[in-house]
Amino acid sequence: MRPFPAFPLCALILTAPLAAQPSERPKAEAMVKEGIAFLKAHGKEAFFSEVQKATGRFHVKPGSTLYLFVYDLKGVVLAHGARPNLVGMNRWNVKDPDGVYNVQEIIKTGQKKGGGWADMKVENPDTHKIENKTSFCLAEGDVVVGCGIYK
Repeated sequence: MRPFPAFPLCALILTAPLAAQPSERPKAEAMVKEGIAFLKAHGKEAFFSEVQKATGRFHVKPGSTLYLFVYDLKGVVLAHGARPNLVGMNRWNVKDPDGVYNVQEIIKTGQKKGGGWADMKVENPDTHKIENKTSFCLAEGDVVVGCGIYK
């Protein structure tokens, strides 16, 4: 009787948890589109309030990293579902460690037809380390709505 090869089994065991984790990308994109639908149905003030409100549907929830953020076309934070202290700040010139202007990239990407994904490096508030992040961004009128995930 031949011994059972250990390597394929180890590879299966090590990769199974990764394969079982669903991608957050579709969830982030869906949240942005749901936010824009809410914006269209209820107006800017109600939408911004819903993003900011701790119990709001677009605010970060325990056990999740998804939330919406909203910028005007000049880089001013209009609403932020995880860092309300940023509201009113102009972040147009904020750069990541690689020199990428994060907010400019978000706005430019969001203004493309159908929106898109903007990549950057930011500090993860959970780990306090600089990590790669991608955000789905989509413009509606004079605002850009986004939701990001760490890669």
